[in-house]
Amino acid sequence: MAAVGKLAKGWGRSLLRPGRPGEAVGRRGVRALRRSPVRVLPPRKEGGAAAGEQQRPRERPPPPPPPAAVERSSAGPGLWYEKAAPGDRRLGKVVTIAKSKKFRDHHGKVLLEGHRLIKDALEAGAVLQTLFFSTVGHLKELPEAELKRANLVKVKFEDIKSWSDVVTPQGLIGIFSKPDHAKMSYPAAQLTSSLPLLLICDNIRDPGNLGTILRSAAGAGCEKVLLTKGCVDLWEPKVLRAGMGAHFRLPVVANLDWESVPSNLPDGIQVCVADNKEPGARAETTSVLGGAGRAGSAPGNPKAPVKSKPKAAPEPEDEEEAADVCVPELATQYYYENWMQTPVAVVIGGETHGLSPDALHLAASTGGKRLVVPVVPGVDSLNSAIAAGIVLFEGKRQLLRRHKQEDERQKFPVVG
Repeated sequence: MAAVGKLAKGWGRSLLRPGRPGEAVGRRGVRALRRSPVRVLPPRKEGGAAAGEQQRPRERPPPPPPPAAVERSSAGPGLWYEKAAPGDRRLGKVVTIAKSKKFRDHHGKVLLEGHRLIKDALEAGAVLQTLFFSTVGHLKELPEAELKRANLVKVKFEDIKSWSDVVTPQGLIGIFSKPDHAKMSYPAAQLTSSLPLLLICDNIRDPGNLGTILRSAAGAGCEKVLLTKGCVDLWEPKVLRAGMGAHFRLPVVANLDWESVPSNLPDGIQVCVADNKEPGARAETTSVLGGAGRAGSAPGNPKAPVKSKPKAAPEPEDEEEAADVCVPELATQYYYENWMQTPVAVVIGGETHGLSPDALHLAASTGGKRLVVPVVPGVDSLNSAIAAGIVLFEGKRQLLRRHKQEDERQKFPVVG
């Protein structure tokens, strides 16, 4: 036993002494404790089943249930419509997207609301794609032939009211292909009453003003309306509401740059601008560039105009700036004086920036004039829509008076 005890003590010392064979054995034991645990594999049967599942191709999900049958009803011979199911979101989706200018330009679709506007569009040849309505009675008031080519969807009036911009909606919303003025068929009464009078809108950015201007142009019998770049979108919902169907009563050419405006005007036409400068006052370059040359009149009395001292224009730093500052001189007269001797195109500038230099250059190249609408001293200018109505109807009055005088001369020729 004493020998065994000595042997055990010797082995214990060897494990603790450095450089002995027992030291390697102890370190291997420590390293074994620091190793990560070994992954335990599942039983053979379960492993084979798992491998089989991994190799097996994924099963396709079951097909969705077929859509519910569309409820279709008849509103007349050959006129069918579908009734929107609960939760149908087509109306909200279409209305939200159609109100975006980017969508209108990209997809070529516009939104029209109201019985009169939709009827005018259909009669002018606009293509109806989808019509949302609340009662079948609305369909009987519209051209039946055009309705048969469109998709008709009956929805609840509450749905139309929630998506409409009108305070009292009529229950009709139509999605049309974007109309092309060259393919439209305008009312015969409008064409027969058309006058050699055109309107050019220069930077009209307020939707209500542009719609009112188009309505005045249609009422005065203008032959055509041109919209330059910088004007509000022609198919904006607010412009459509303010226009009251004028979009479909006379040609309106939109998004024109000034280089292409002359090609849209008839030969021999004279371009006049509605301005705020009194007759006899010197043209001030700074007022035109600063927006003072807008539709209306500067403060003053026609009988005793107040002439302000001309302001010195800032010296241009380079040739390009000098070209921008240079504004041509135009003869100035009051709007009620005779200016309808030849076909005329009237330019109406926006209230913010007024007339652009391009408009003045075009007027100068055709021998045009400035037409001033006098107002009470202290008033800066008239609203652009009001000024357009005044000038256009005055032009119509002068033209009709001239025609009447010519007819009288033919009936009662002067014998000399």
